[in-house]
Amino acid sequence: MNELPEPLDVLVVAAHPDDAEVACGGTLAMLADAGHRVGVVDLTDGEPTPYSSGPQQRMEEATQAGKILGLAMRVQLDLPNRRLMDGVDERLALAKVFRTYRPRVVIGFGDKTPMASPDHYQAMQITDAAVFYSRLSKWEQQFDGLPVHPVQRQLYFRLAVDSTILPTNPFHTLIDISQTLERKLQAVACYRSQFDHKTTILERVRAAAVATGSIAGVGAAESFAAARPFATSDLFGALGLG
Repeated sequence: MNELPEPLDVLVVAAHPDDAEVACGGTLAMLADAGHRVGVVDLTDGEPTPYSSGPQQRMEEATQAGKILGLAMRVQLDLPNRRLMDGVDERLALAKVFRTYRPRVVIGFGDKTPMASPDHYQAMQITDAAVFYSRLSKWEQQFDGLPVHPVQRQLYFRLAVDSTILPTNPFHTLIDISQTLERKLQAVACYRSQFDHKTTILERVRAAAVATGSIAGVGAAESFAAARPFATSDLFGALGLG
């Protein structure tokens, strides 16, 4: 087995290039600025889409956006766009990424996105299963000898223009992205093939972040739900007073 890369602190699972930027680009930039190793795995190349010249353009857009956010790595699994389905092979492919990059925290889709791509919900199911598969022992033959890796925490994001919370999950946390909102918007704007024809998209993403932040009295925020509740011994830190 080849030597494994340096572990990640956070790994975001996206169905398509641009999902991570729209959902949580501000948080990823803030984590990277703080010295955390942050990565993204795009399950598909996002193609075909009406205004793109093809996978190469999408890859170039994703690479540029990743540089703006300060990502330590980004990989693509080449699963089929528009036909993404939760299955054992898809779960194993993502679990191998978890075992390779060994993230402490995994973040991904948390619910259906009605009237948007059904790939999003399939990505959520694949991610949930892969977090479980990543920690399973006595199954080495399925993982090319990669070591077991237990993910410590799993969070769910929502797309920025969706509801402020995930209605099915009570364990929400808002992350103040006032200092990185402009970077988030710059990263979203990299996806010209997806958004140049949507002339109000940056205004909508900004407005959603500001509206989410207003709930907690900050300039802009992104909302996350926890797969399981977690606790802190640092009350003042959790309250933003540390």
